[in-house]
Amino acid sequence: MPLTDFQMALAEVLAENRTFDSYLAGGAAILIEPHTVRYSNDLDYFHDSERRVADAFAADRKLLEDRGYSLRIDLTQPGYIRAIVGMGEKTTKVEWSHDSSWRFMPTVRDERVGFVLHPIDLAVNKVLALAGRDEPRDLLDTIHLGATVLGLGPLCWAACGKDPGFTPLSLLELLRRRGRVRPDELARLNLAEPVDLQALKQTWLAALDLVEPFVAVRPPDEVGCLYYSVTEQRFVDPVRAADAVPHFGRPGGVLPRIETG
Repeated sequence: MPLTDFQMALAEVLAENRTFDSYLAGGAAILIEPHTVRYSNDLDYFHDSERRVADAFAADRKLLEDRGYSLRIDLTQPGYIRAIVGMGEKTTKVEWSHDSSWRFMPTVRDERVGFVLHPIDLAVNKVLALAGRDEPRDLLDTIHLGATVLGLGPLCWAACGKDPGFTPLSLLELLRRRGRVRPDELARLNLAEPVDLQALKQTWLAALDLVEPFVAVRPPDEVGCLYYSVTEQRFVDPVRAADAVPHFGRPGGVLPRIETG
C-alpha cells in the first residue's frame, strides 16, 4: 500500500469530509491499492465545481487544525488550492482541485479514505495525463493500471469519450512518444520496489502494439465507450467477452445497464 504511513493516517482523517463530489483521485487513489511500485507525492482531492473546492478546503482545514495538524497554503486560485500539511516533523502536499464531473462511473465509497474516483476513471484519466506530459510516474501508473484494471487499447478507446478532441489513434501517437525513462529520472521517484528499465520498456512497447489492432475492429459509432461484461461484472476487452456491452459516460457517472430476461 504505497501511501506513506503519514499520508494514510491523514487520508483517514480527511475521509470524514469526503462526499460523492469531493473525493480522493489522482496518484494517491491509485496507490492505495496493493502491489503498486511507487509512493505518492501528495493527496489529491477532486471536486465537481470551483465552489466545492473552496467549501471542501474550508471544512478540511478546520478538521485538520482541530486534530492538531499544521497547514501552510502554497497556492490558491479559483478551483485549485495547494497546501503543505504536517504533524510534528512529518509533512505531505495536499491539493484540492476542480475537475470535470464527466466520468464513466459514480465515485465509490472506500472504507479507508472515504469517497474515491472509480478505478476505471482513474485509469482513463491517467492515460490522458500521460498523453499530455512525459512523466515517469505516469508511465509506471499506466502500466500498473493496464495490468490490473483494463488494457491500453480499451482505455485509449474510452478516453476519447472524456476528451472528444482525441481519436484513439491520435492518442496512441502521443503515447508512442512516452516511455523514454532515464535512470536519473527514476531515481527521483520514491519507489516501493526496484524497477527494471529494460523490462519496463518492453512491457510498454507491447501494450502500445495492442492498441491499433483493438481500434481496427471496433465500430466507429462506439468510440468513447467502455465495454461491460455482466458475466464477469467488470469492464473488459470486448474481444474476450461475448456478452460485453457498450457503456458511455456522463456527468456524475452512471452504473452499467444490465439487461434482464
